[in-house]
Amino acid sequence: MEGILLEWGGMLLRWVHIITAIAWIGSSFYFMHIDAALKPLPRVKNAADGELWEVHGGGFYHVQKYLVAPEQLPKELIWHKWESYTSWITGFFLLIWVYYVSAEVYLIDPAVRQISVGVAALIGIASLLLGWVVYDALCKSPLAKNDVALAAVGFAYIIFMAWFFQQVFSARGAFIHTGALMATMMTGNVAMVIIPNQRKVVAALLKGEAPDPKYGKIGKQRSTHNNYLTLPVIFLMISNHYPLSYSSPYAYIVVGLILVAGAVIRHFYNERHAHRGNHWWAWPVAAIALLIAIYISMPQTSAGRKFLGLGDLPAATDVAGFPKAPEAVAEIVTSRCSMCHAHEPVWQGIHTAPKGVRLDTPELVQRWRHEIVVHAGLTRAMPPNNITEMSEEERAVLRSWGGSVEGQKRAELN
Repeated sequence: MEGILLEWGGMLLRWVHIITAIAWIGSSFYFMHIDAALKPLPRVKNAADGELWEVHGGGFYHVQKYLVAPEQLPKELIWHKWESYTSWITGFFLLIWVYYVSAEVYLIDPAVRQISVGVAALIGIASLLLGWVVYDALCKSPLAKNDVALAAVGFAYIIFMAWFFQQVFSARGAFIHTGALMATMMTGNVAMVIIPNQRKVVAALLKGEAPDPKYGKIGKQRSTHNNYLTLPVIFLMISNHYPLSYSSPYAYIVVGLILVAGAVIRHFYNERHAHRGNHWWAWPVAAIALLIAIYISMPQTSAGRKFLGLGDLPAATDVAGFPKAPEAVAEIVTSRCSMCHAHEPVWQGIHTAPKGVRLDTPELVQRWRHEIVVHAGLTRAMPPNNITEMSEEERAVLRSWGGSVEGQKRAELN
């Protein structure tokens, strides 16, 4: 029963998190699009600062924006805030559910840092809170007067935090906490800056006072930060399904490259929607950043290891008899993997085969050979935090097995 509840609880939390994140990202992108596409109007009394005509769903929409606010407020205002709040809240509980409840499997890697579950959770939660405090202080410093300088320092800060997480958590845990930190910064912008500033404007209007335009400018700056962070955050949140993305010892550089790629892609669309031309240079820059990230993620190739300054890989033992799983591979899978990936797992705390992947028969080992090679041969994603102590020599056997299988496939095709 416990395993069923853990599995379904995690899935339902993830489901709600994705739904609310879609709502938040959708509204955020929509309003950035509106801001960029607004047509300026003559600055006369009571006039809006810009307008936009749109067509959707068989109807026409006339949107007007007031930089500060109209002289008289309507009876009802729609506040776009709960999309952000619920996205962060569900994401935080999902972080607890997956990474703190099962910290010994997903978060604590003894090869990185030997810490207790309580200490790991404390570091994770404290880093999110303190991370927001540092970012908010940067935005309130003199740096805020120069958007480029603030962005550069913020970029370096995120890379530093990604490096810090790598010194404490497993590779997978480090990536997810970097994404969680960025998401905390984004929701913090909404909850602590954008919405409070809008409330100050509304309060001034209700008192018959002229609102201070600085509140709108500050809110717009934070909203722009959120806009440029969105794509990298999404990448980091889905990275746990793709171990090559976070397995490199230089994964914090991968974070920086993803930040660059996501930012220039958003810049392209922001400028396009603002009718300031198509900045096509953004796409090759994003492609180059992603290609470098892919190159860095290749620690098991001679070129990748030379680039990273790593030593030679251990030689694989002789494993003949492909494409069927050889005796050496079967022994590795049985002793390191199948105690969890079985019809009835025997590892404590594991009640169903993770992701439905069973490796308790030769046929199933053969069926999942690609995943075995990628997760346990090319990367150290499996076993999680190497809890079954798979050796580098054993990983080399798996790589050799995978290479031989692919080689035979190519030969058969030719």
